[in-house]
Amino acid sequence: MAKTNQLSGERLRELARTGAQVTLERLRAEVIAIERAFPELAATPRSRQAVQRSVKTAARSSRRMSAAARKAVSQRMKRYWAERRKTQGKAK
Repeated sequence: MAKTNQLSGERLRELARTGAQVTLERLRAEVIAIERAFPELAATPRSRQAVQRSVKTAARSSRRMSAAARKAVSQRMKRYWAERRKTQGKAK
């Protein structure tokens, strides 16, 4: 019979903690490398909030398509797909 090697809960937790520490150190090193490559990403929290607010405002104030524009797009796409189905039917 094969002998199973079981880890105690404490030893397993210790190994998990060690692995987590190594991963965290790698991630921190990667963040530093990214911030060196792109200094604008290393902004202060306050400036990050300002950027986030401006992005949200821009997203909210984006133009909406009118009903006529939606109808025109719908008609174009119907023609496009009808033509595509027609050419695919001939290709087979």
